[in-house]
Amino acid sequence: ICMIAHVTAVKMPPLHRQEEEKFFVNSEGRKESVPSIHDPPTKELSVVVPSYNEEDRLPLMMDEALDFLEKRQKRDPSFTYEVIVVDDGSKDQTTKVAMKYCKKYGSDKVRVLSLVKNRGKGGAVRMGVFSSRGKKILMADADGATKFADIEKVEEGLKNLQPWPNQMAISCGSRAHLEKDSIAKRSYFRTLLMYGFHFLVWFLCVKEIRDTQCGFKLFTREAALRTFSTLHVERWAFDVELLYIAQHLRIPIAEVAVNWTEIEGSKLVPFWSWLQMGRDLLFIRLRYMTGAWQLETRKCN
Repeated sequence: ICMIAHVTAVKMPPLHRQEEEKFFVNSEGRKESVPSIHDPPTKELSVVVPSYNEEDRLPLMMDEALDFLEKRQKRDPSFTYEVIVVDDGSKDQTTKVAMKYCKKYGSDKVRVLSLVKNRGKGGAVRMGVFSSRGKKILMADADGATKFADIEKVEEGLKNLQPWPNQMAISCGSRAHLEKDSIAKRSYFRTLLMYGFHFLVWFLCVKEIRDTQCGFKLFTREAALRTFSTLHVERWAFDVELLYIAQHLRIPIAEVAVNWTEIEGSKLVPFWSWLQMGRDLLFIRLRYMTGAWQLETRKCN
């Protein structure tokens, strides 16, 4: 298995952007160059929303997030933010729906990045992160399953980690405290899959975080740059590799309980997605262990 993991390892997925991905359309319909995470930050917070065929679920999340962010800015005029919706090669009207918010709030606050081809959730988040202007970068799912106001909880978790070594720290939203209630609503088979996945995560990759898959994570700009530029896995198990990388780089990580509601329309296929993630977990461990993958930093072009 080690030999297969080593021989089949793709050194790194391509980080370059397609020509069309180097620009975004502003609120006035004109093309502008995409910012870079390598530039100095100009916002307090960037919110990256990976979206694949989310025309139905995205509005609820965007309404809640922007309402919260606008109210916060009114209370504190020094607070600045941006929301980056990354359309991961959707086949529906996700970009069109997101552009309505760009036109309403302006492209300085809401931008839409349309990827030419589907990269997977991890690849989409990375493209958004690499286009961010914020001192802190929040990854938030398009379904709005986590209450956006809980950003204050993960911010507090990040603050409690100070002083941040090399300005790097991560705060993860967690649903672990809701596990008993969720088990009561699941079938025995899905519960077995869940426990099996959690065991593999703990045994192979990440021991300190109980819930690695909650799509509500806050990074300092430096931590986001360091972890996402090293990331290999672009689909469902990317969260685990991110935290695996962070542990090896000794980046402090907080786990904070957040409110979470299951929203219909999940892209996960219960059995096959779990099987794919289980394979990815094993290969993450083996490929780093055998040296097929290295903790190296790359720059997105």
